[in-house]
Amino acid sequence: QVHVVESGGGLVQAGNSLRLSCTASGPPGSRPAMGWFRQAPGKERDFVAAITWNGDATYYADSVKGRFTISRENDKNTVYLLMNSLKREDTAVYYCAAAYFGPPNLVVPQSYDYWGQGTQVTVSS
Repeated sequence: QVHVVESGGGLVQAGNSLRLSCTASGPPGSRPAMGWFRQAPGKERDFVAAITWNGDATYYADSVKGRFTISRENDKNTVYLLMNSLKREDTAVYYCAAAYFGPPNLVVPQSYDYWGQGTQVTVSS
């Protein structure tokens, strides 16, 4: 069983930064591709960012490009999402997901096999 756990959410003022962390406890030595999605109230779950298993490629939604950075430390089984210049519209529950077996299109939720419970990010004006 794989457990995906997010942390680091909270309340932050617009313009400030926040870093989310995500740990995936898969089989020893496993290196899944990882992604972040977010869901605002009354909206669908949207892609935010993703990173390949070895970190050689990253992907971002247009709405966060240039402001958010995804990275990973494989020796810690941890992926990070650094969010700079936060805006009120970034307010959402942020979900981390791990892709072990799915197709290589990392911008769609169907590619991911395991999901975390989510962490709330609230950006105030």
